[in-house]
Amino acid sequence: MYTREGANQRSKINYKMQILRTKFKGEIVAEFVMPKKMTNKVMIICGGMPTYPAKEKYSELFEFYTSKGFSVFVPRYRGSWESGGQMFAKSPHLDIKDIIDELPNGFKDLWNGTSFKIEDPEIYIIGSSFGGPAGLLNSKDPRVKKVICFCPVLDWRTMDDTVEPISLVSELIKDAFGNGYRIAKNGWSKIEKGDFYNPASETDKINGSKCLIIQAKDDNIVSVKAVPAFIEKTHSKLWLVAKGGHLGMSLMKKRFAKKCFEFLRSK
Repeated sequence: MYTREGANQRSKINYKMQILRTKFKGEIVAEFVMPKKMTNKVMIICGGMPTYPAKEKYSELFEFYTSKGFSVFVPRYRGSWESGGQMFAKSPHLDIKDIIDELPNGFKDLWNGTSFKIEDPEIYIIGSSFGGPAGLLNSKDPRVKKVICFCPVLDWRTMDDTVEPISLVSELIKDAFGNGYRIAKNGWSKIEKGDFYNPASETDKINGSKCLIIQAKDDNIVSVKAVPAFIEKTHSKLWLVAKGGHLGMSLMKKRFAKKCFEFLRSK
């Protein structure tokens, strides 16, 4: 269950579908929406990179999941956008773990000052592209119940087979996004080696029985090359579709919704 208490007079907030803002571990900024009825179910949305974190982008996910009793969080990884720190100084999946750790300890809406606490949280994660590893690498945590990933990066070493190799992405982020991303000095070299934030090299951290991967064969941004070996090693569930390109946050599309919801509800 979650609880909330106290509020300053900075604003009077209507908590029905009001997108709020908080900060975890003093660095990780996240937008969130709480459900009208108390519950301990939590949905964490791990977005791609690079991307612009506009709240409108996630409004349907916020609205749908809060109506089902989930508290929904969209965090900014350390070193990105409003969050502090440097990206890749530590693995981004640890940012998500830090959020999970903090939920029962309490967190505040930064604008209003209202305090929230989610006791014994049941965590569900949706990851897209770059955010896929953040979900997969937390799947062994007993608090994490299910992970759904759309076209996740499974092995950074296969990215050179796509239209967005690491070298291009690193230059694009520097030139086009400026201080929106602050990358640690040796950050990209750690990614390129393939033993950091790389599910294919860290299969011992993955509980495939909790994971559903949705991948399009014609995705030219995240290679499907790594999928067969990853599924074989982790026994994750796979939905491979012929067309769709780089699917992104497609959960609300009718094409995927029914299967995803069945998976979330399954034992």
